[in-house]
Amino acid sequence: MSTPEQRLAELGLTLPEAAAPVANYVPFVRSGDQVFVSGQISLGPEGLVKGRLGESMNVEQGQAAARLCALNLIAQLSAALDGDLSRLVRVVKLGGFVCATPEFEAIPKVINGASDVMVDVFSEAGRHARSAVSCPVLPLGAAVEIDAIFRVR
Repeated sequence: MSTPEQRLAELGLTLPEAAAPVANYVPFVRSGDQVFVSGQISLGPEGLVKGRLGESMNVEQGQAAARLCALNLIAQLSAALDGDLSRLVRVVKLGGFVCATPEFEAIPKVINGASDVMVDVFSEAGRHARSAVSCPVLPLGAAVEIDAIFRVR
């Protein structure tokens, strides 16, 4: 069975550097066998993905933004685990926020972009509970923000 790091490579995915917080909070907190990761926005190698679903972005673009959030979440988890993602026991929960117009209803489809990454990288341990909500604006104009709870050893 391959490690999460090997699966990332097989998928052609590269983890970014774990992002520093942009306000008065920490990027993650480890409490017992859980790691709580603060919301990670749709920041990728090309910069911040901004926009509003149903206005300037479609579902596929939103899913791509959510995938960036997932990679940023995994980068924070890796930092919390001193670079050893094989210590993950389970992705417990994702909380997804999508910047969208009031008429846009495909919020769960957008957050599936992140959920798919978690399952692709962590297999069955990547299956998780989830919430997905919309809002009129996100920090720095991001299209998507996602936070996470992980169980680790």
